[in-house]
Amino acid sequence: MKVKSTVIKYGDHVDTDVIIPARYLNTTDHKELASHCMEDIDSNFKAKSETSRIIVAGRNFGCGSSREHAPIAIKASGIQLVIADSFARIFYRNSIDIGLPIVECPAAAAAIADGHEVEADLDNGVIADLTTGETFTAAPLPPFIQEIVNCGGIANYVRKKVQA
Repeated sequence: MKVKSTVIKYGDHVDTDVIIPARYLNTTDHKELASHCMEDIDSNFKAKSETSRIIVAGRNFGCGSSREHAPIAIKASGIQLVIADSFARIFYRNSIDIGLPIVECPAAAAAIADGHEVEADLDNGVIADLTTGETFTAAPLPPFIQEIVNCGGIANYVRKKVQA
């Protein structure tokens, strides 16, 4: 899987309460969640995510509560990939469960800036900052996780396996 887009950049410790504020947790409508994604940390996120499909962030992205709403809001916003120095473990798991590709790569997270154009080859773990020409290596997602992500999440993955 390859993703190519401009980047929206965030810092360290972006928690689930700013990804999707608790006041919106009374809905499961993905479009409604997307409309409020990141609004408390970046009032321009909705407009940015119309053309930028990659988030790059620092350490501990997705920390805080274990709400699955956070990766759902990000994915429903049109984001196709999150690259970070590190992820909170429950956010990592929830992202895979809903089919949102995420990659840990500290060097890329530190070097890539807001607005840069990036191409990521998730099958091989190669991240290229097309703006600067730098290339970074990340551990590719294991094949079974790639399959879950490619199916659009764990529920679709299980349906496919049961039907087979």
